Amino acid sequence: MGNPTMWFEVVGKDHQVLKGFYSELFDWQLTDMGGMPYSAVDTGGEGIPGGVGAAPEGHPGHVTFYVQVDDLEAALAKAERLGGKRGMGPIDIPNGQIALFTDPEGHEIGLMTQSG
Repeated sequence: MGNPTMWFEVVGKDHQVLKGFYSELFDWQLTDMGGMPYSAVDTGGEGIPGGVGAAPEGHPGHVTFYVQVDDLEAALAKAERLGGKRGMGPIDIPNGQIALFTDPEGHEIGLMTQSG
């Protein structure tokens, strides 16, 4: 089995607007994560978990999925060898690290490691 898809996220300019939109549209329960403009989506144990949040300053936002890997740097290097481009990270998050890259057509994909 390959690396599992483990998280999705919708990130844009206005966290509150996006939070309200997706909550109403899909009847999602969202829980704010302390200290950051980000909300976790409660899937009720079905599907993959995800989040809705604000993009970092200067970043237009994205809709993406995250794939769990053992080594972010190795995965980013492999993506680059295969024609992708490093986007962001690795950066620390609670319980791990994330990074972003674009595939050869420019689609933004996330990578994630988990600690503990």
